[in-house]
Amino acid sequence: MYAVIETGGKQYRVQPGDVIDVERWDEQPEADAAVEFDRVLMVSNDDDVQVGSPVVEGAVVKATSLGAVRGPKLIVFKKKRRKGYKRRNGHRQDLVRVRIEEIAP
Repeated sequence: MYAVIETGGKQYRVQPGDVIDVERWDEQPEADAAVEFDRVLMVSNDDDVQVGSPVVEGAVVKATSLGAVRGPKLIVFKKKRRKGYKRRNGHRQDLVRVRIEEIAP
């Protein structure tokens, strides 16, 4: 059984037991807190596939928060040729690591 969820403007294919990093949202969940994703775009249970338009009604993916993490460092480099303009910045995205516990169709 697997599902496709949407959170933070990105889509993830998840199944029970998966550990994924998702975009942090406004209220930061504590470690071991229950998290529910209600934007479920598709649910597949062996031969039965439910595709939502845009979401599957009543489907929920339940997960457990494992705490806050930071993404890899990305280099942001800006340059304008022949003008002597160069800027170098770094960026690390704030993420939340979650473990998928259950998919309820």
